[in-house]
Amino acid sequence: MRIKLTVSYDGSEFCGWQRQKNGVSVQETLENALYSLTGEKIKATASGRTDAGVHAAGQVVHFDTQSKIPPSKFYKALNVLLPDSVKVLKSEEAPQSFNAVKSAKKKTYRYSLYNSEVPLPLKERYAYRIFGNFDVEKMKAAASVIEGTHDFKCFSATGGSVKTTTRTVYNITVQENGEDIEVTVTGNGFLYNMVRIIAGTLIAAGQGDITETDIKKAFETNARNLLGKTLPAKGLCLLNVEYT
Repeated sequence: MRIKLTVSYDGSEFCGWQRQKNGVSVQETLENALYSLTGEKIKATASGRTDAGVHAAGQVVHFDTQSKIPPSKFYKALNVLLPDSVKVLKSEEAPQSFNAVKSAKKKTYRYSLYNSEVPLPLKERYAYRIFGNFDVEKMKAAASVIEGTHDFKCFSATGGSVKTTTRTVYNITVQENGEDIEVTVTGNGFLYNMVRIIAGTLIAAGQGDITETDIKKAFETNARNLLGKTLPAKGLCLLNVEYT
């Protein structure tokens, strides 16, 4: 039986989704809970490998089990065993053809920022602090250049291993609410650190340090140095994954 989970986690204390030798991962934490619950050594496959420090509101995971626990009850049983930093929001049976990675059609990430001279303790864990005057309209104009199907090699960090760097970004929204700014990006897939570089580039555009022409030239030449910096992981959250 194949089970599909929707999982939320605070990534602050984890080395990322994937099992690592140098730290505790979300995958290890979930698989340990599955072993305690079922007695089976289960491999949990997520829609994507979020990096160390990245959060998730709606990560999707699948696994196979021989357990007799009703699929719709799995989340309650797992949550008893999981720490407060990882919780399963929903569990359901999925067809054997379902694959959390390969079946995904769209993913949406949010990068959270706040504009303050002083670090705010209640925001620092989940948002990146900026300070100064930012032109949100310039950020939105830069976002419109990034939207679409491109070779996003210039928007990726070294260390990724993919067959192609072409991706489609369907939509980027920039919302300002008082001191808070949220950058939300929906695409068919993302390269290593891609959303964090997009967010850094939009901030630089809002500050007037990067122009729309710079972004277009970066696409043409794959020049990473024409774009903004890679923002810290703590501001990034995987909001949801769509399969239809």
